Amino acid sequence: MMRSRIALSLLRTNLCRRDVANAHHQTKRCLFSLPKKTENLSIEEEGERKLGWLLKLLFLGTASVGAYQFIPYMGENLMQQSVSLLQVKDPLFKRMGASRLSRFMLDGIFLFSLSPKSQKKFLTYVDDRRNKILEMGGGQELLNMLQSAKDDRTRKAALKALVSLCRSDNVVAALHEADAVRIIRSTPSSLEDADIQNYKSSLLKRFQDLKGIATLLEADVE
Repeated sequence: MMRSRIALSLLRTNLCRRDVANAHHQTKRCLFSLPKKTENLSIEEEGERKLGWLLKLLFLGTASVGAYQFIPYMGENLMQQSVSLLQVKDPLFKRMGASRLSRFMLDGIFLFSLSPKSQKKFLTYVDDRRNKILEMGGGQELLNMLQSAKDDRTRKAALKALVSLCRSDNVVAALHEADAVRIIRSTPSSLEDADIQNYKSSLLKRFQDLKGIATLLEADVE
């Protein structure tokens, strides 16, 4: 009887030790497996993120190729529409057209991030746009807009667009033939908006730099 009790006690002790060992082993497995699962999950998420960026880059590349073929034609249509707005009698539409033309002729955007060779190509591209606007009659329409303007906002919009347009020597020569100097001279200055006088001075200086007309503006440009 005593032997049976001792054997039963030893069996219970062994079972308890085994349960404790199993529990410790399970806890250890959980502690070591959790970082591995987390690490695997992080790797999967990183892979999905990189794949997403790759797909975005492929999409942008495809869109850029399509835009390269399509945008030049779309740009010409928008330039023609902008020139047409200058012909509308409403000053609001005239200002809208002049503002659009000014944006078409911006040449300082992103130049700092381009190589010298790319900068030269980009500036040539913008200069071609200026000549295209001139061919569409945009230069003459801006002069007409400036001459007929009844308020400072309209004068300022026309002068600003002319400043951008006159960065091309060909445009300066053509507008000089269109009596641009006289029109700019006769444009009244504004006490409320100093930009008008600044634009006028910039344009007169630009025409003065053109060979053959320096003497005409010598007294007008400081």
